[in-house]
Amino acid sequence: MIKKSITYFLFLFSSFCISQEYSITGNLEDINNNPIAYANVVLLELEDSIPVEGTTSDDSGNFTFNHINKGVYLLKISFLGFEEYNSQINLDKNIVLETIILKENLQELEDVTVVAKRPTIKRMVDRLVFNVENSTLSNNNVLDVLKQTPGVLVYDGKITVKQSTPVVYINDRRVHLSSSEVQQLLEGTSAGNAKSIEVITNPPAKYEAEGGAVLNIVTSKNIVAGYNGSVFGNYKQGSEFPKYTFGTSHFFKAKKLNTYLNYSVSPRKDYRNNTEYVNFIENDEFTTSWETDYKRVRRSENHNINANIDYDIDDNNQIGFSTNMLVVPREGTKTNINSLTEVFDANKNLDSTFFTNNRAVDETFNFAFTLDYTHRFKKEGEKLSVSLHNTYYDSSNFQDVNTDYNLPDQTLLRTNKFQTFTSQEIKLYTGQVDYELPINDSSQFEAGLKVSNINSTSILDQFIFKNDVKEEDLDNSDTFLYDELNYAAYTSYSKDWDKWSLKLGLRTELTDIKGNSISTNLVNSNNYIKFFPSLHVLNRINDKNEIYFNYKKRIYRPRYSQLNPFKFFLNDNTYVTGDPNLKPQIDDVFTLGYTFNQKFTFEAYYRYEDDPAIEIMFQDNENKTLKNINTNIDNSVSYGLDFMTFTGIVNNWDLYVLSSVFYYDNKFFAIESNNQLYNTEKWSVYAQIINYISLLKDKSLNAEISYLYISPFIEGASEVGVRSSLDINFRKILWNNRASISLGIVDVFNKQNFTETTKYLNQDALLKSRMENRLFTFGFNYKFGNFRLNINKKEIELNERDRLDNN
Repeated sequence: MIKKSITYFLFLFSSFCISQEYSITGNLEDINNNPIAYANVVLLELEDSIPVEGTTSDDSGNFTFNHINKGVYLLKISFLGFEEYNSQINLDKNIVLETIILKENLQELEDVTVVAKRPTIKRMVDRLVFNVENSTLSNNNVLDVLKQTPGVLVYDGKITVKQSTPVVYINDRRVHLSSSEVQQLLEGTSAGNAKSIEVITNPPAKYEAEGGAVLNIVTSKNIVAGYNGSVFGNYKQGSEFPKYTFGTSHFFKAKKLNTYLNYSVSPRKDYRNNTEYVNFIENDEFTTSWETDYKRVRRSENHNINANIDYDIDDNNQIGFSTNMLVVPREGTKTNINSLTEVFDANKNLDSTFFTNNRAVDETFNFAFTLDYTHRFKKEGEKLSVSLHNTYYDSSNFQDVNTDYNLPDQTLLRTNKFQTFTSQEIKLYTGQVDYELPINDSSQFEAGLKVSNINSTSILDQFIFKNDVKEEDLDNSDTFLYDELNYAAYTSYSKDWDKWSLKLGLRTELTDIKGNSISTNLVNSNNYIKFFPSLHVLNRINDKNEIYFNYKKRIYRPRYSQLNPFKFFLNDNTYVTGDPNLKPQIDDVFTLGYTFNQKFTFEAYYRYEDDPAIEIMFQDNENKTLKNINTNIDNSVSYGLDFMTFTGIVNNWDLYVLSSVFYYDNKFFAIESNNQLYNTEKWSVYAQIINYISLLKDKSLNAEISYLYISPFIEGASEVGVRSSLDINFRKILWNNRASISLGIVDVFNKQNFTETTKYLNQDALLKSRMENRLFTFGFNYKFGNFRLNINKKEIELNERDRLDNN
């Protein structure tokens, strides 16, 4: 009672000092007169339900809104286990509300626990939305959530959607990181920050024409004032080495300011053991063969920082700043490779051996900064967005390679030594303007412009040793300069009817490219204009069934490293090289889908890829070398049928299934076989089944049992063998949802090892890969501050940075 009197006195004093604005003060109790702390209290405009101000009740159940303009508002109060409270307030003076009694929601207390709800799926005209906010997945990291997102497959260090690599966005801002760096970023980001995952198989015109499907990870921001944070980590023990991830996230919301900061560090050691067989062929006859035992240990330590600040200038204008930084320090990143190769003659007699030791260190700095401005016009939904982006990427590598050549009795024949220093500096600048105009309640117009400028400098200095004297190998040293300027414009129109939805778009891009090899004085220039139409149609047959069709033309520009013409030697007999004349890959993708009973979806798709740029290994039978060449193959065709569902079996058991039957046909030029046009083709299957089981009455202990199967499939000129994985994970929620711990095993039976076979014409090679697939895992997550802060959708974007390739 005394506390209520003090609150009332302070309230009267503030109303006397500020006559144009008013305050609302109240207190929350349950039916037993116990105060309710940490309840979400939101004040909304009555007409359009736009949040005006938000807060939470304190330990005594009190809440206060200050400096609120005169008007009619809706007061909404919610807290887990209680019925939502709504009340209309006519604010023309300072108001002290009578004590508000929240009623228990008995059904909610029985069926909804601190572990919250199961994820839900919503099909929109141009995307599938997987809602994970406050779900059973919220205590995972974001990469774990992707593994369970419909249509997404995560395995062997890859993220794929319909057998192609998607472009990852966070809140509509594209992530400019390589595939491996993206996965480490997502693994170090708590899923408690995620609102939904949007799977956009054929992105509309607003998104870059560059790349395939889009995964847009929509995060959340606070709409009530306060602070919350979390610390998280996981430990994985492989057959050889441990791997760690530690991180922390922080949210803070003031009246006009909203901030977010996430930091994670991932120290780890990884082991890989390959066995490689190469049969060299001349005049259709076997001449010699190599059998190589390859062992690699790589130590790395990635530091990721993500942050954003949003400031509301007024009701119609907002400015925001975000950054994404990756630091891979040299002292924490080392690679040691030992390989022993046995050379056999045509009669399978051991002829000689050579042993190679490759020691390398590297470092990477990848800094991205984005400045956003949004203006909302008086017409609801009409807005103008301006975005400026800069990425600075700096990567360097030094390797020391020593090879001993021996007779079968290990008598030393000779030694060879070389060293290589490589570096790549990339500067990326983009500017973008987007405009959205709702024409009426059921249709919308969008348009935008974008300009991108990319400058890349790649340096390779190779040194050889003659009589232990170091000298530069000028034949294998070079500096490669690459400049790209891209102009883009798009327009889009969408329309909704009672049962139909339509979205049309057209994006046009003009690209100007120049590559310059300093050592050869070779300059390659290219410019082209491309048009990228998109079409999305959705028909809602009834409340539970719908059919949809979409089409998109898209482009894959070569990564900067693929354009470098110089040779990067991995050892004396193996090198990687690029081609400055690589053409962009153009895809046409058609998708027809049907969803019935809101749970089960079938999708048929067809994709034609023109001039795909990929890396293919060719064996030079004459010089006994292995060449990894980045080249354009003629075309690829893929089509298949996918099935996916996320459904409840019984009250405590949910099931997710993703499966696909698909055909893949690659046509490529066999460079070491007189450029003969050759094709590899195959029907393949993959299937993923995940079971989510709640084991306790309060659903605070959960088990995830998943199985992944991938049949042999075609990749470039090679066939990759079968693999599978059974994963088991348990997660326990503690301390009223403040903390969680998890314990599990990845790849219980160690079946993710695979083979890769390249066998055609005069090419004959086999790779057997063995990695640390079976992992014992432990994870934890602890939340502090006002972790029950209500959250609201925030959308972000990301760009050309995925073409930054850290070799």
